[in-house]
Amino acid sequence: MVRIYHIVAVLALVCCSVVIAADENASVSSPRQKQPVAKVYFTRDLSPEGLLKLYNKVNADITGKVAIKWHSGEPKGPNILPIPMVKALQSSIPNSTLVETNTLYPGARQTTEQHRETLKVNGWTFCPVDIMDEGGTTMLPIKGGKHFKEMSMGKNILNYDSMVVLTHFKGHAHGGFGGSIKNIAIGCADGKIGKDMVHGLHGEKVEGNPYPAMKAHLMEHMVESAMATVGRFGKHITFLNVMRNMSVDCDCAGIRAERPTARDIGILASTDIVAIDQACLDLLDKLPADEKRDLQERISSREGEHQLEYGEQMGLGSRKYELIEVE
Repeated sequence: MVRIYHIVAVLALVCCSVVIAADENASVSSPRQKQPVAKVYFTRDLSPEGLLKLYNKVNADITGKVAIKWHSGEPKGPNILPIPMVKALQSSIPNSTLVETNTLYPGARQTTEQHRETLKVNGWTFCPVDIMDEGGTTMLPIKGGKHFKEMSMGKNILNYDSMVVLTHFKGHAHGGFGGSIKNIAIGCADGKIGKDMVHGLHGEKVEGNPYPAMKAHLMEHMVESAMATVGRFGKHITFLNVMRNMSVDCDCAGIRAERPTARDIGILASTDIVAIDQACLDLLDKLPADEKRDLQERISSREGEHQLEYGEQMGLGSRKYELIEVE
């Protein structure tokens, strides 16, 4: 089961809303005491304006040429981020480009040609999109990795000075949940080599399992892949998680995605990748049992929370945070 974190009483569910604090200056703390406290900003305003308001809280080090890593989704996926929201963010960031990579699995985004057709179908035509592995791959180092010393990424990641990670928070068939860690761990890895490495297809085989690296093993692979991207950008990376249309399935499921049973919650922003994903799990846990059950069962059955345990252990970020509401 996903752990229940007793943050403070002001996180109570009131009138079917998640209420975090009385004003922008109020904050709540996670109970963990041994890690640095990260700041995670939160708004219930699920609009382009709400997203920009939070981005402005965490963009101090976003400079130069900026990659916006988001998920393009399979054709006509019902749960992908709204175009107006993504467009508002991209148009507000000077010298920015949406970036993606091709998929490992067969489908509508496995090749660059297929992927570009899917971009048209899904409406991602308002600005250039860089499919980062279109021109090849590059190996990024992973400091202190247990499983990997480097990870294969789309080569064009080297063309950017900063990265904004814009994530649709939801479930995931293999990772349990897809937050910021998953977005860059799988999403920046190139489609032919890096995603193969993360999924463990050249690692230890499990009989009858098409993805050898599963559960805790996969979570650790994802964390180490995310470490490569975070290490590449240093302080010039920031994270936005949008908690809406939270199916148990990733946007890579397209029209096959299960219908969401959890209500929309809001948008979070942080410069700490572990803290923002942890805060999303904690907010999910505040929902009524019948709403959170499906997502929490998906997360626990895949040992998804190990992403955060291992991420903190590896120094990727902190599970201890302040959650600060922005009106």
